[in-house]
Amino acid sequence: MAAPVALDAMGGDHAPHEIVAGAVTAVREHGVPVVLVGAPRPLAEALAAHDATREIPIVRAEEALAMHEGALASLRRPRSSIAVACHLVRRGDACAVVSAGSTAGIVATARLRLRGQQGVLRPAIAVALPTRPRPTVLLDAGANAEVKPEMLLQFAHLGTAYAESALHVENPRVGLLTIGSEAEKGDKVVKRAHELLAAAPSLDFAGNVEGHDLLTGKVDVVVTDGFTGNVALKTMEGAVRYAFGELRATVESGPLSRLGALLQRSKIRRLRHRLDPDAYGGAVLLGLNGTVVIAHGAARAGSIAAACALAATLAAARTVARTGERVAAAGRSHRLW
Repeated sequence: MAAPVALDAMGGDHAPHEIVAGAVTAVREHGVPVVLVGAPRPLAEALAAHDATREIPIVRAEEALAMHEGALASLRRPRSSIAVACHLVRRGDACAVVSAGSTAGIVATARLRLRGQQGVLRPAIAVALPTRPRPTVLLDAGANAEVKPEMLLQFAHLGTAYAESALHVENPRVGLLTIGSEAEKGDKVVKRAHELLAAAPSLDFAGNVEGHDLLTGKVDVVVTDGFTGNVALKTMEGAVRYAFGELRATVESGPLSRLGALLQRSKIRRLRHRLDPDAYGGAVLLGLNGTVVIAHGAARAGSIAAACALAATLAAARTVARTGERVAAAGRSHRLW
């Protein structure tokens, strides 16, 4: 039997009830084994409400990171639910970690407990953008506000390995996010990173990309610093919400509009699902000795179930091993880290 996904049941705006409901969905509908990590009493009560007490085990965790707590909380709370979940992976009792808790707390705790892979300068958060004909990987989406050119080169290798193993993309094309398509556009860090990416023999570097290229599918992997990536990601999420709000207002503006929307209901529903970031299961923290999936803080049961399914898929695809192999090979080639 495959090792279970360790689910931080105390992290997230709607923990623990929505987290437990997501675990039940993951087990029953996706066939993903899950172990809940957190306070036993509320978790047992939540499982009983779903008649799932015998289906999902609980591992005790004495503490939990609050959503407002940052990176230092990982040191203040060594027995937090996310810390215990990481320990299960490190010990081999779980195949992956899933949490909807504080992103800063998750990143700091995972780095402390799982350690970075050999040669990795900094782990990066990777997000799948809903582009056609396949998703585009954006990283870093928030782990590193300040970066060095060598880190952006390494992010390209991490993203390439992720696109290959998780999204089954052959020879992914890499783009560097900046303010213009010309090689000389950007600050000193971006310009130097462009030089390094262009000279990398094991990367298919397509050059610079701009913000309007993010959802066009122009490249398979978009590399940037965590500050820019996080702003870009949240801007896109807000734009999608705004667009659907305007669409709803339009279709409700009159009887003919409502009739047209009714006729196109299934297509609108499919489009909304495709553009829903929660449908992709969350972000992935790459570069550590373990699979870590970060769900949205406001995630509901469906999103948590998708995150567990993604984590199990990444573990089965040996994504951690494949990223480690690529980084090691790139390090020998570039001699930059």
